[in-house]
Amino acid sequence: MQNVRRFALTLAVLAVAISGDARAQGKLNRFGNPPTMSPVPTTSAITAKDLQVRLYQFADDSMQGRQIGRLGNKKGTDYIAAEMKRLGAIPAGDNGTYFQVMPYHLRSFTNHSRLTVDGNPLAWVKDWVPVPGVRAPRPISGVTVIFGGVAGDTTKQISAAQANGKFVVLLPAPPAPPTGPGGRGFGFALPPTRLNGAVAVATINLDDLTPAQRAAINQPVVATSSVMRTFGGRPGAQGAAPDSLTIVKALLDQLQPQANIRLSKGAAAQLFGRRSVDGIPLGTTGGSVTASLDFIELPTDYARNVVAIIPGSDPVLKHQYVAIGAHNDHVGFTTSPVDKDSVKAFNDIRNRLLLANNMVTLDPQRIASIRVNMDSIRKAHPKPRLDSIRNGADDDGSGSMGVLEIAESIAAMKVKPKRSTLFVWHTGEEAGLLGSAFFTANPTVPMDSVVAQINIDMIGRGRAEDLPGGGPDYVGVIGSSFDSKDLGDEVLAVNKKQPKPLTLDFKFDTTISWSGYNNLYGRSDHINYARAGVPIAFFFTGLHGDYHQLSDEPEFIDYPHYAKIANYLRDLTVEVGNGPRPRINGTKPSRPPRTAVP
Repeated sequence: MQNVRRFALTLAVLAVAISGDARAQGKLNRFGNPPTMSPVPTTSAITAKDLQVRLYQFADDSMQGRQIGRLGNKKGTDYIAAEMKRLGAIPAGDNGTYFQVMPYHLRSFTNHSRLTVDGNPLAWVKDWVPVPGVRAPRPISGVTVIFGGVAGDTTKQISAAQANGKFVVLLPAPPAPPTGPGGRGFGFALPPTRLNGAVAVATINLDDLTPAQRAAINQPVVATSSVMRTFGGRPGAQGAAPDSLTIVKALLDQLQPQANIRLSKGAAAQLFGRRSVDGIPLGTTGGSVTASLDFIELPTDYARNVVAIIPGSDPVLKHQYVAIGAHNDHVGFTTSPVDKDSVKAFNDIRNRLLLANNMVTLDPQRIASIRVNMDSIRKAHPKPRLDSIRNGADDDGSGSMGVLEIAESIAAMKVKPKRSTLFVWHTGEEAGLLGSAFFTANPTVPMDSVVAQINIDMIGRGRAEDLPGGGPDYVGVIGSSFDSKDLGDEVLAVNKKQPKPLTLDFKFDTTISWSGYNNLYGRSDHINYARAGVPIAFFFTGLHGDYHQLSDEPEFIDYPHYAKIANYLRDLTVEVGNGPRPRINGTKPSRPPRTAVP
């Protein structure tokens, strides 16, 4: 009964603390949270209020979803680094900074680029714009123009033999019907296979764009990695693997891709020496094109890990490190704003059905049957709250800000842990664990001096409505005994010392029947440390209906629960920093998986 009163008091204190912000910035929702919150100073204590203040900043729309390769990732990492500097942590990134910058670049063509047909120049931006790719395109010198048909429609295109070695001009594809939010990846599309042999492909689709929109084609907002993807062709229709010549050609095409150009109708007509390209027969040839495409690539701060150290207090053990980390990125934004309250309502209903279905994937008919009560939404929000940004408040804003609060708490300790604490906010987890792979391959401290890695990815939810067994004390633990029984025992021992121990759920160490929950051990940044021989423990509060959705917002986080987990993980970090080094003892769980309920 005393613990229930304590939890209720925590909620009451939180409500009072935010009431001023709530009055100014909107009503509290059913979780006791306002829609927005103004920044205020944080304290050295890990509190629900401090976590809330931080997360409302880090998962704000201004961060643009923090996607690797985009400006929002720079903004998010700037915030973390500024806070670590304020706390007095030692920079442990590149060249005395807090940043470990990954090899991502912004690529474009300069206005020194030229394109002529039969010696007559076309006007830069007005007549033509080159589309930047990941590498400089093939040279264009005296190449014959040919009308190739319609973009994306192989039934209305010339043959591969006709396209080979030519400057292919295409009509634009018809407008595609609207679709739902796109996937989390981005990059440059490969050209249609039939036209791969062309020196350049130019599409006639500039006329409906303003001058500023035309110029923006050559001003990319997405940085990309310099790492070349290997050839991954599928076997042919008869099951035959691609021959060596095909593989070599594919690799060469990646090293020097065909030019991708956009044209105005007038420029296209000039290429063929005609007044108009309307009704032009397929395969019609035109003039001779020569181009000088001045391609540049500049390094960018759009993809970086944040790395900092709080030195240990022991003169010998301070050269060892307890690593604690989270991922600073999320999945960016969509191009089509939608009513985020209707999205939230839909996701809540879908998740309730999933819970009732024993976490087995719902069939399309069941999902299509979901109906949202818009009257109740409009009663709470008379005007639609349109949104296109996937803020990632829980994934992994909660982990990132939890690590930041832990850093502030340890920085304020009069006597620091004996070992140094290594804080790493990895980028690119959502793009394939890129930041942690880069850090473990290019560590800024010796990897053999890292005694353990504590990974935090999504610790802001875990309610009963989010997953079976959820509640105010729930937290999932993965891999804590896989390589080190010592670390697994420490996870349990520290929990027992908490004022009210958490319910540690170990079920995800093994395969389960829940859709989407298998192999979580291999799906977050800790796995790259484990591969480097570092004992790991991964903490999370489960996937939920708002996972990777527009509705993963700060106003839906369970802050008292979140604070309880963050305090526990601070204590675990300190205990590992002070205790014996966790020993490596195998690559399988050293004890049967179980649920530890105090």
